[in-house]
Amino acid sequence: MTLIRALYDQWRHLLHELAKFGIVGVVAYLVDFGLSNWLHLGLGVGPITAKTVSTVVATVVSYVGNRHWSFAHRARSGAGRELTVFTVINVIGLVLTLACVGVARYVLGLKGGLAFNISGNLIGTGLATVFRFWAYKRYVFLHPDVAAARGLGAAAQPVGAGVSSPRT
Repeated sequence: MTLIRALYDQWRHLLHELAKFGIVGVVAYLVDFGLSNWLHLGLGVGPITAKTVSTVVATVVSYVGNRHWSFAHRARSGAGRELTVFTVINVIGLVLTLACVGVARYVLGLKGGLAFNISGNLIGTGLATVFRFWAYKRYVFLHPDVAAARGLGAAAQPVGAGVSSPRT
């Protein structure tokens, strides 16, 4: 039990951050999934347009949730810098998702709702989510020590002061 406790203590901060990111991600995913399906399957909007619109709306939900909850303890490195980098990362994530939708629809010729959901809402969003978690931690919501070393913004009030945490 001591080993398990030591491992948990070492990785507690990352596990809590990942859990909060996951909860925000589920909410954003539900927005993305519901809106993309309503637009594409309900209103007949093209798959690329539907997925683009739904992803943009879900990205706003994601930014608010991640900045104010998942990564609230991380440095505030300036809203302009954060939003710019966040947007670039989400555009890359969107390209990953749209590539999956485009390959399924226009290369493989898969046109049904199931193909749209598997390609865009499962595979594409899954790949983009892994990329986003890594990129948010590394480039958007910086560890206070990293932000200070780069001369960026003010440090947030750490949650659980005195607990060491990974810097990436």
